Amino acid sequence: MVRASRPLPVRVAAPYIRRMAEAPNLLQPLDDAAFMRMALAEAEAAAARDEVPVGAVVACDGKAIARAGNRVEQLNDASAHAEMLALTAAQEHLGSRVLSACILYVTLEPCVMCAGALAWMRIGRIVVGAEDPKSGFTRFGRGLLHPKTRYETGVEAEASTALLQAFFRARR
Repeated sequence: MVRASRPLPVRVAAPYIRRMAEAPNLLQPLDDAAFMRMALAEAEAAAARDEVPVGAVVACDGKAIARAGNRVEQLNDASAHAEMLALTAAQEHLGSRVLSACILYVTLEPCVMCAGALAWMRIGRIVVGAEDPKSGFTRFGRGLLHPKTRYETGVEAEASTALLQAFFRARR
């Protein structure tokens, strides 16, 4: 028989809560830069696989619930963008197609295909490293996203841009 756990009595829980309050790093949720660094690690792994170095992380309630790097070449699938893979994993993790409480961190501005998927998934917020004036969705306007989706750029932009430039410079 499985027993339901009961909360600790206040006198037992209080010292534990005090210790946690004295360790602010344990209580602080990760910030945008920390999640973007996770996405950059995924982008670096993609580059090591000879993929365009784009990485994505989906966070919900201050925790990374999904992450991915591009796998277009490996899977021979033009839709295997980092965003799409991470979003699909996040939907599976949450058991929902709607990701309105989640944040997508991605090292390069999403393309039109990914922006359409983000709109249908109703992502709550998108944080982008490097903008993509040639192939990014903002070239066509932010109206491609769900009206309630917040969109921000420039987090770890220099690192994202440098990684992409180094990758393409090595291939020319």
